Amino acid sequence: MIDLVGYLIVGGVAAATTAATTMPLAAIARRRGWMAAPDERRNHPVPTPNVGGVAFLLGLLVALGVAALMDRFDPVIDQNSEVLGVIVAAVIITVLGFVDDVREVSAPMKVTGTVVAGLALVWFGATMFYFRLPFLEVFVLSNDWIPLFTVVWLVGMTQAINLIDGLDGLAGGIVAIAAGSFFVYAKHLGDAGQLAEPNIGPLIAIITVGVCLGFLPFNFNPARTFMGDCGALLLGLLLAVSTSVVGGRADPQLQQSTGQTYFFIAPLFIPLLILGVPLLDVVFAVLRRTVNRQGIASADRGHLHHRLIALGHGPRRAVVILWSWSALLSAVALYPALTESTPNFWPILAAAVALALFTVLHPRWVRTRDAEPAP
Repeated sequence: MIDLVGYLIVGGVAAATTAATTMPLAAIARRRGWMAAPDERRNHPVPTPNVGGVAFLLGLLVALGVAALMDRFDPVIDQNSEVLGVIVAAVIITVLGFVDDVREVSAPMKVTGTVVAGLALVWFGATMFYFRLPFLEVFVLSNDWIPLFTVVWLVGMTQAINLIDGLDGLAGGIVAIAAGSFFVYAKHLGDAGQLAEPNIGPLIAIITVGVCLGFLPFNFNPARTFMGDCGALLLGLLLAVSTSVVGGRADPQLQQSTGQTYFFIAPLFIPLLILGVPLLDVVFAVLRRTVNRQGIASADRGHLHHRLIALGHGPRRAVVILWSWSALLSAVALYPALTESTPNFWPILAAAVALALFTVLHPRWVRTRDAEPAP
């Protein structure tokens, strides 16, 4: 069992490395012309460096290197090919996103590259073993089904983060909240002896938190650099790995003790709930573009953050609102896991109602106040 201090050290290294390399990479991007130009979809007025996600890869590599030097991580890293699989897949998907940021690649090519990264995970064993549906039986995945589930899970996660990356700090903040919540969930499962060991899920989750926190100071509005597709795709990969090797490896014979029934009912359902905001955005985007007979990869201004701005929220407030919804969904997922008694969801429900009223009515209050004549 790895102690919390060890995880925090590795997460801190990931944050420090990402923070130290972000602005030097931005300077290189300016000299080389790797910039995102303003357009009707982007809410920024000037060209901005667009390859900040390369710093995520550097943070990941350095953090894994430090973990390998710490004796407490020997059970997870030594003789475990999954770590190498994560590195190979991370390099593949970062290069894919970098080329797309610099030169643009077609949607089929991006999907193909993501599939290749997924197959690398399969080759090195970083996959799920079980697939549990809420209130239903556990499906033990055969060798024929493991590649399909791994690739589909990876494509879903990468697209979810890529689509939500539309405002300064939005994707980084949501992923930090989601990965942090999932780290708590995975650590709790591991402490309860309910995970197949060795398991790299908690380690990848805390590194994901670190790279996001290291990048956010430079990416929050007004952003000095963007993560680009190379960053969004890499964050999606890291989330896909951590959730699949934890949620897809929880013991299928879990004992549903008092107060833990909801927590243990479907490990793969927990990350879906924690990532509810970006996944909901993906579902709406697919439905919207299907109804409008547009390509799935077509760009539009119908995402959740665009709708919040259309309501009258500024970019910063829209980001904070979506962060808050992610935090609430994470609380719904984690609260039953961290209490021994029957969960009381009324405080969370009250917070959700208050946040919903603020989301919908705050712009109206402001317009009404501004419309009143001065005394």
